[in-house]
Amino acid sequence: MALKVRSFSDVESEFFQYIGDIAYATMITVDKKGRPRARMLLPVWEVVDGRPVGWLAAYKTPVKSAHLASNPHTTCSYWSPRQNAVFIDSVSGWVEDEPTKRRAWELYRKGSPPGVGYEPRRYWSGGPTDPEYHVLRIEPWRVQVLRGRDLRSRIWTTEGGA
Repeated sequence: MALKVRSFSDVESEFFQYIGDIAYATMITVDKKGRPRARMLLPVWEVVDGRPVGWLAAYKTPVKSAHLASNPHTTCSYWSPRQNAVFIDSVSGWVEDEPTKRRAWELYRKGSPPGVGYEPRRYWSGGPTDPEYHVLRIEPWRVQVLRGRDLRSRIWTTEGGA
């Protein structure tokens, strides 16, 4: 049975611990016909005003762009062989402003959380202004953290969900 929590801070520590340990997420988008598509990604995370915010450095592919234009709802899931898991239901959208793109760039460089990230210049040699460098903002409305050793599950949601 899952316990609902009022504040993201109630799950924040395990959220960052598990994501830092697991690193890669499966992200699901939905096409115009309602069919899901999964892909492996490496988002970075931070807390802004008491809520989690994810950033995904990505190539703006036609499929991903079409899916998000039609339906911005996404799900990210993390799983480890110890059965620790994080499930994130969110609304995602492209950001175009340079300061935000630079912020995401720096989060990747420093690792956020520690253990998650990389040197983005390996993919975008032109730095944060490289025309091929794009960023998705991931705004969770529901986060579930599952501890594998006893299957304790805690769920945080925004007021009213999305």
